[in-house]
Amino acid sequence: MPNRLQIDELKDILIERQKVILNNINGSRLNIDQLKDQEIKDDLDYAEVISDSFTEGMIANHQLAELNQIVEAIKKIDDGTYGDCAMCGVTIPIGRLKAKPFAKFCTECREVYEKEEAKKH
Repeated sequence: MPNRLQIDELKDILIERQKVILNNINGSRLNIDQLKDQEIKDDLDYAEVISDSFTEGMIANHQLAELNQIVEAIKKIDDGTYGDCAMCGVTIPIGRLKAKPFAKFCTECREVYEKEEAKKH
């Protein structure tokens, strides 16, 4: 079980990552706005702008999902439930939390979750 010092260190890492992601998302939004304002001269320009906008949007969406997980992890730290597997309730090993501070599941439950998600798609 992680001790208070380890949890505080992980919270600092989460907060720093949260700041980076917010900056990245804002940057992606600015890039998309700039792409929309570009002068389109032909179909090739149009295709390039659409492709670049789509890529920027996908990156922003992926980072938004990570941001939500980070916010959830910080709330769990604050309410004292951080590090508990959301599926089985066991304590997530500190090594896993250091590798992925916003982990919701222990390794075994993560594998089960990913298999279930794969079946949905």
